[in-house]
Formats: sequence, structure tokens, C-alpha cells
Amino acid sequence: MCDSAIIPCPRCSSRNRIPRARLGEAPRCGHCKAEVLPGTPFDLDQGSFASQLKGDLPLLVDIWAAWCGPCRSFAPTFAQAAGELRTRCRLGKLDSEANQQLAAQLGIRSIPSLILFQDGQQVARQSGALPLPQLLAWLNAQGV
Repeated sequence: MCDSAIIPCPRCSSRNRIPRARLGEAPRCGHCKAEVLPGTPFDLDQGSFASQLKGDLPLLVDIWAAWCGPCRSFAPTFAQAAGELRTRCRLGKLDSEANQQLAAQLGIRSIPSLILFQDGQQVARQSGALPLPQLLAWLNAQGV
């Protein structure tokens, strides 16, 4: 394993090289100074999605919509998972209504949907909201 990780900033998408030993020290983006691993889900859109796939840490994407009751009830669980997985996985949220073209490209047929990306490739997909223990177990089974 390499001693450093390339991680895109969730705010400006600049790529940051961070020593793996320092991932838990709230590293900041060299460009915009935002926290690179904030421990909270960050918003994705058509413009930022491709650049966020280019990180060394896995990216878990929650595809949701504001009108979806299960999506709204899953949001706190997803936020809690972001805090627990902060140095192992980045968590992003994609509003399927605001980004219909991207949701269609991803083959989204139901929401909420979770897609796990590693090295720019989809490695797992899960439809429906999960309780936190099941979400963490699912990610653990994927090697996260």
C-alpha cells in the first residue's frame, strides 16, 4: 500500500496527496482550505461526480430525492455512517431530481440507492434504506 492517498476535495474537487498516517488529522485542501475528509456527506452533481471518482478512498453515493420519505428517513443514518467511516470511505449525496441525466446514466430505478465506487469503478450497489449496523456490515463485506 502506498504511504499517501490522493483525495479530491469535496468542495472544489482539487486533488490532494495526503499521508495515510495523517488521514485522521482533519487534512485541509491545498487549494480552497476546506476539510478534505469532513466526516459528513457532501453533495455531488453532474459537474463534480467524475472528479470525485478519482480518489484513492472508496466513494459511497446515496442517490435520493427530496419527495422520497425513505430517503429523508435514511439521511441521518447516512450522516452517522460518514462520521464513522471518515478515514476509510467518502460519502456523497446525489439528488436524483436535480441530476436526472446522471441518475439515468447510473441506471437508477429506485431510491434511495447506494452505489460504492473504488478506483473509479462501481463495485457494489444496494437499493433501499438500511439501518446503520446493516449499512456498516454491507460496506465491511465490500472491503471498506
